[in-house]
Amino acid sequence: MKMSRPAALRTTTPHRPPPAPRPPAAKLRTSSNSGTPTGSQAWLLHHFYVLFSSLGHFARAPVQNLMAAAVIGVALALPSGFYLLLENVQVLSRDWGGTMQISLFLQPEATPEEIQRLSEQLYQRPDIRSVRVIMPEQALEEYRTLSGFADALTALNQNPLPAVLVIQPTSATQGTPPTQALVDDLAKLPSVEIAQYDMRWLQRLSAMIETAKRGVLVLAGLLALTVLLVVGNTIRLSIQHRREEIEINKLFGATDSFIRRPFLYSGFWYGLLGSLIAWLLVYASFILLQTPVQQLMALYYSEFTLMSFDLRSSLLLLGVGILLGLGGAWLAVGRHLKDIKPR
Repeated sequence: MKMSRPAALRTTTPHRPPPAPRPPAAKLRTSSNSGTPTGSQAWLLHHFYVLFSSLGHFARAPVQNLMAAAVIGVALALPSGFYLLLENVQVLSRDWGGTMQISLFLQPEATPEEIQRLSEQLYQRPDIRSVRVIMPEQALEEYRTLSGFADALTALNQNPLPAVLVIQPTSATQGTPPTQALVDDLAKLPSVEIAQYDMRWLQRLSAMIETAKRGVLVLAGLLALTVLLVVGNTIRLSIQHRREEIEINKLFGATDSFIRRPFLYSGFWYGLLGSLIAWLLVYASFILLQTPVQQLMALYYSEFTLMSFDLRSSLLLLGVGILLGLGGAWLAVGRHLKDIKPR
């Protein structure tokens, strides 16, 4: 008779719990789970590392690198200073002649009644905004006050200055052809001896300023080419100095972008430091010019002060310097990096 085993002694297959679901692959790559940075984070970290390590290479030869940056600063300071100086001259010319004026010098025999009648007739014209009468006695007093020849004028037996009508045209006649037509029309009046257009000198000055600005742009282009050559030559010397390091990196499979990156950041530091030197040079030059310019403007009863760099122009100078530094480094690395091959 067969005896069955007790229930407690029967062998049973153990029950295995279902495996836990695996987390998504994206979560396994996050730094919170594994402690390692992602691809984009590693790329940014490497850029920050190269940025400051290139600054360390820059500091290892401070005299040589500062001399190269000083050359860049002088090259950037010349067109920047000239352009700011022309801007100051243009602003000063606007202050001196913000409105177009026509001066009518009347004949000496014109009586006060005829002068007053002529001024009223001119004021009624639609192409004239205002008329200011300067009588001979008033003109002589102004000349005595402003010229500094008060003692010499006492020797005159009579007043040699004529009456003057200062006319300001309306806005419709601010263009060159209508204003010239108005001057020719006023010169034909019976009591007028000379009709002078007072804004012609200002127009000539504006034309000269625009021509000078074009010249400054040409100079800026030539000096920008100089900055590219200086940065490129400096980076070329750095590449030759680190040739063995580049060969070893290529043997271990480093890409051209990886090798190029430190040299590009070196060009960034050259451009930034050169821009700062240029800013300081121009700012110091304008400080030195401030006092004599104020003394000169005081002689003309003007409160004009020299304008230096504002925030916009300062950022523009820094941006141009950095772009030129990066451009020179890019050209030098792209040309000389291909010639270096691992042995």
